[in-house]
Amino acid sequence: MGKICSVLIAWALLLMLHVRAQTQNRQTFTCGGNITGASGVIGSQGYPGVYPPNTKCVWRITVPEGKVVVLSFRFLDLESDNLCRYDYVDVYSGYANGQRLGRFCGTFRPGALVSTNNKMLIQMVSDANTAGSGFLAVYSAANPNERGDQYCGGRLMKPSGTFKTPNWPEKDYPAGVTCSWHIVAPKNQIIEVKFEKFDVERDNYCRYDYVAIFNGGEINDAKRIGKYCGDSPPAPVFSEGNQLFIQFLSDLSLTADGFIGHYKFRPKKFPSTTVPPTTTAPPTTTARPIPLKYSAALCQQKCKRKGTPESHYCSSNFVITGTVITAVTRGGSMYATISIINVYKEGNLAIQQAGKTMSTKIVVICKKCPYIRRGFNYIFMGQADEEGRGMIAPHHFLMAFKAKNQRVFNMLKNKRC
Repeated sequence: MGKICSVLIAWALLLMLHVRAQTQNRQTFTCGGNITGASGVIGSQGYPGVYPPNTKCVWRITVPEGKVVVLSFRFLDLESDNLCRYDYVDVYSGYANGQRLGRFCGTFRPGALVSTNNKMLIQMVSDANTAGSGFLAVYSAANPNERGDQYCGGRLMKPSGTFKTPNWPEKDYPAGVTCSWHIVAPKNQIIEVKFEKFDVERDNYCRYDYVAIFNGGEINDAKRIGKYCGDSPPAPVFSEGNQLFIQFLSDLSLTADGFIGHYKFRPKKFPSTTVPPTTTAPPTTTARPIPLKYSAALCQQKCKRKGTPESHYCSSNFVITGTVITAVTRGGSMYATISIINVYKEGNLAIQQAGKTMSTKIVVICKKCPYIRRGFNYIFMGQADEEGRGMIAPHHFLMAFKAKNQRVFNMLKNKRC
């Protein structure tokens, strides 16, 4: 009996020593830092415990020269919000003024993110209320444009080249992938992009899998040329300047064949349009509609609302009520994100949905006419542009919305045009 007790005590001591060793060897994560090397692990402060409130942590990753950084999230658990307004992780290619590869929150893990050079910056921000264990990610160095099932993208600077989805053409692209190509031409040239084959999960508003193309070197809604999905190749795209940014994103559900695209540099005198030049007969003279873009002449007129919701309903492409979540001024216009309360007339407006929450993008062409404020509710009546963004000009109708007005607006749905 005594021998058995001695064995049990010995096993207990060994177990205690093993647990202590494991505890001492467990990696601890601090708030930010400068990280070098060909590979490594990064975690939020205190991971796997709950991350602290009211913090801003920045990690700067540097891999060997000539390589790019590939970052993969192994775990993500931050306060959830469809716009990631409260707690979030931002990932940038490069350091200061680098292009943002994405903003993430909740528990959705994106596909692998790839920088365009040997540097990457990760920034995590939390507000006063925290809700989660933060994140755990691994990074590694890779050759530029190296193919693989889990990552893609890079910086393209040759006079011509090709870009394609992972696995092309052997099989469908993977789920949960983000690819970013930054194409840079000499300053006196522009960039032409053509898609040879194109098959991306179809959706009326390209909410799930899509390709987005931007003028310049970063994701910027104000400079977005187009957003594409489905199985028809987009028309050739021409940049305005010497840089284009192409982003491909797939969610965690359906996938498709993917695409292969080609780019080439052209002299700057080449027409800068989003459609190929064609020879057409001179257009007949017709009454021109008020342009849906900023101009000093348009925005100098006296700002005074005219008409009623009823009188504007039929002439409006979309009619919604919603709350202004974000509002940023760019170039004389106001770019806003709207959390939708009700949709009375959808038209061509692109509506994003996460669970039961719907949102959309609205551009108030003249930032002070009509004037909107963040956090306030309005009824928006206007026209959608070819990308599905809502455009509100001074001659459109916008007014503050209150719950007591709901009955009046419900009647609009039955209005015959």
